[in-house]
Amino acid sequence: MKTHLALLRGINVSGHCMIKMDALKTALERIGFKNVKTYIQSGNVFVDSEEENGASVGFTIKQEIFKVFGHEVPVVVIDKAALEACLKNNPYLKENDCDLKKLYVAFIGKELSSGSLNDLRISQFKPDEAAIDSSRIYIKYAVGAGKTRLDQKYIEKKLNTVATIRNWNTVITLLKMYEDLN
Repeated sequence: MKTHLALLRGINVSGHCMIKMDALKTALERIGFKNVKTYIQSGNVFVDSEEENGASVGFTIKQEIFKVFGHEVPVVVIDKAALEACLKNNPYLKENDCDLKKLYVAFIGKELSSGSLNDLRISQFKPDEAAIDSSRIYIKYAVGAGKTRLDQKYIEKKLNTVATIRNWNTVITLLKMYEDLN
């Protein structure tokens, strides 16, 4: 049995794509996932499955959400090692004056190339900053996530992939939850 973390994109935001976490938990348990646990209403779901492949788990979750709730919800599945790497590899944590409230991570549905940063054309978003690591984009917003065009929709369009963004506090909490589960 492997524990997966499914990051659902775009649910329960501004009254759109509403899914109650209790109903989601019940739906996922009904199709065979074990130890289903959710964190906050923005779509962070831990599931245990015999399936080792995260992409397969994500596809199953996406299908069930559409079947039960009628919403087309992109899902990015990551494991504990990916969250640990996120903590270890975030270049902005090395800065002396790092404001954790301005740090975010975009989890991407595919491996990124070194040229992906150029594809994003990040220079147009100064003073916001971004760095790429595997299937993650570390973002440091100058003002805040609500005041930038460097958002999930922009990332998805430029990189032609699924992306979902979490703030740094959520990333830390999800890693703690992973540690508590195992």
